[in-house]
Amino acid sequence: MSFSEFDLIRTYFSHATGNRGDVLLGIGDDCALLNPPAGRCLAISIDTLVEGRHFLPEVDPAALGHKALAVNLSDLAAMGAEPAWVTLAITLPTVDEVWLRAFVDGFAQLAAAHNVQLVGGDTTRGPLSITVQVHGFVDPALALRRSGGRAGDRLFVSGTVGDAALALQRLRDNAAHGTEDACLLARLDRPTPRVALGRVLAGRANAAIDVSDGLAADLRHICEASGVGARVDLSRLPVSPAVAAACDRGDWHYALAGGDDYELLFSVGADQVDAVLAACGAAGEPVQEIGSLVDEEGIALVYPDGRVSKEIPDGFDHFRT
Repeated sequence: MSFSEFDLIRTYFSHATGNRGDVLLGIGDDCALLNPPAGRCLAISIDTLVEGRHFLPEVDPAALGHKALAVNLSDLAAMGAEPAWVTLAITLPTVDEVWLRAFVDGFAQLAAAHNVQLVGGDTTRGPLSITVQVHGFVDPALALRRSGGRAGDRLFVSGTVGDAALALQRLRDNAAHGTEDACLLARLDRPTPRVALGRVLAGRANAAIDVSDGLAADLRHICEASGVGARVDLSRLPVSPAVAAACDRGDWHYALAGGDDYELLFSVGADQVDAVLAACGAAGEPVQEIGSLVDEEGIALVYPDGRVSKEIPDGFDHFRT
């Protein structure tokens, strides 16, 4: 079957997600008409995924659909925002109906889980790439920022770090086999955006960022924006057994610089720690204290043997990696 651009939109995208009451006009016109709530800011983020750069050609299309939305929802989570609307621009080399239906299913399932409506986008022919823009709402007085950290804050990170990077390396080495690798691959292909955690932290945490480029690199962003330094106890990093084994061999790259974790790294004033931990526990969100912000330059990494280093590994950079 030969598809025109409008056939694609009508068949796969027009009714891919549910309907929200604040969408006055969705897909099908020149623009969407949206009705943001009074007294709340729009939080907007956009990301592009390119085949060969951000994902392998053989990736499961349903997983790719999930991840394309998840990485953007993770940005909203880092600001403490409530997701609402999304736009999708996709460039396709050919129209493969089986591939496209699986991609849309993966995208739509995650959208439904977060009450997000697809309200517009674009399709064209070319090398496979996906651009997603998400829109959410947040009270401006409660929005999380990178710049709010203070010396004396305690540092926390959600979930585990390093799994996605280790999974990618095993794929490249053709060494991904068994149950352990299946768990690692799930972390690479279907990351969990910590939206609920972000909303718990809004108004409670002082600074936050999502860990997309690697824990060390993203901590550096908080430190630079907040004008502080940090001290991190590496023995307290939350890691899976597979990543822990790499760390035990002296390979800290996955945990510190691998990227693609999409966990939240955040700082909390010492007087708020108990309240934040109680709120996180009530929400079922796993977090681990890993260090503190300090009134000095740089990031000090404290290794399990007591060695302290300020040599920080670089994270992912689209123009250097």
